[in-house]
Amino acid sequence: MAKRLLVTYALWALGGPVGLHHIYLGRDSHALLWMLTLGGFGVGWLWEFWQLPGWVARANDTREPQPRGPEPPALSPMRFFGQVLVGIYFGLVALIGLSSLAGFYLLALPLAVGLGVHVVSSVGDQTSDLRSTLAAAFLTSPIFYGRALAILPVSLTASVTAQQCRGYKACRGTGETLRSRLYHLGLAYLAFTAPLAYCALSNTAATAGYVAHVTGTILARLSFFPSLGSFLEQLLLLPYRAWRLLTEGAGFGAGSFQEWEKVYEFVQSFQSERQPLAYKVLGLRDGAPVEEIHKSYRDLVKLWHPDHNQHRAEEAERRFIEVQAAYESLVQPRKAKPT
Repeated sequence: MAKRLLVTYALWALGGPVGLHHIYLGRDSHALLWMLTLGGFGVGWLWEFWQLPGWVARANDTREPQPRGPEPPALSPMRFFGQVLVGIYFGLVALIGLSSLAGFYLLALPLAVGLGVHVVSSVGDQTSDLRSTLAAAFLTSPIFYGRALAILPVSLTASVTAQQCRGYKACRGTGETLRSRLYHLGLAYLAFTAPLAYCALSNTAATAGYVAHVTGTILARLSFFPSLGSFLEQLLLLPYRAWRLLTEGAGFGAGSFQEWEKVYEFVQSFQSERQPLAYKVLGLRDGAPVEEIHKSYRDLVKLWHPDHNQHRAEEAERRFIEVQAAYESLVQPRKAKPT
């Protein structure tokens, strides 16, 4: 059945962030990527407005595909950046939902990052060697065992390997029915979201703690590159701002959402006011010695632990997260300094 450009634009406008137009055009890998990242974090969905006519023409091309030469596809900086970013994103999701598993840094983390990189590699008529990409991720992960920052080098290594092993797909279509395609997309989506949903619903404090810790670690390591750090900070806070726009004035989820505002405000301040705010949260003067930091942290953790504050659970959960994030922001830079 011929694909219509008007229908494609309608699906792009109504369900573009979840990949409806890509499903319509038979671009299942691209649809899956959009489902898992909400349209490439919104930016990719807007950018592809100009690409739709070419994709529709390609979907309607019934000619036999011409055999391709041995040369790989041209190197794409945009695809490489997407591989790194989505690899980090998949790693963060795995860290939040699966970090309690034994051997997480040896198995679950590199697998999640490698699969994220491969999803981007398979968009369009290109692909990469999955085994080589996963092998690079599994070999890199033990070097940074036990560190949340491992997500970044693992994603970089897997992305470089995927670019080196890039190639064209063997054929354009698999002959699957729409029902079969939707079934496989649904399974992939559930496999991605189930661990995250379970963790977020069963332990909100731990989920927010992981998000604050990992985000703070990444931004702190990028303090030597203010422009890049500021860009990533704004990108990581996009979901927060989007939720503010959707819920402001509507009262939807306002009670629980307000408890997260302090966490996101703390994360937002990492670049410019990280340490002064951390000292304030711990009730210390600026430049307090490490002994006072440890002592204040232990006292505040005991005071605000959610298990000890059932009568004020929401406030305790928020304060507990703030204390943990403040302590990490003060202790991590000192650990990195040579003794």
